[in-house]
Amino acid sequence: NKVRKLLESNGAYVVKYFGCAFTKSGVPDLLVCLNGKFLAIEVKAEKGKASDLQLHNIAQIQASGGIAMVLYPKDFDKFKSFVVQLAHNK
Repeated sequence: NKVRKLLESNGAYVVKYFGCAFTKSGVPDLLVCLNGKFLAIEVKAEKGKASDLQLHNIAQIQASGGIAMVLYPKDFDKFKSFVVQLAHNK
């Protein structure tokens, strides 16, 4: 929720993606449009690890020109700076 609130407070459109039996596996948790840029964010706990399929999907998004990442709690301040900068770049 902290990540989502940060994004929305900076003008982003955010979709929380829930993987289940009827959806595509490996899609990042948050699909975002911020200042005309597509972001995909896989949110992990400090000791969490992205699956091979999640990493594959992140690589595909990056290859398509989108911004995709795995976000850990220790990186939140750096991510916050990135979001603020992206939100205010014209």
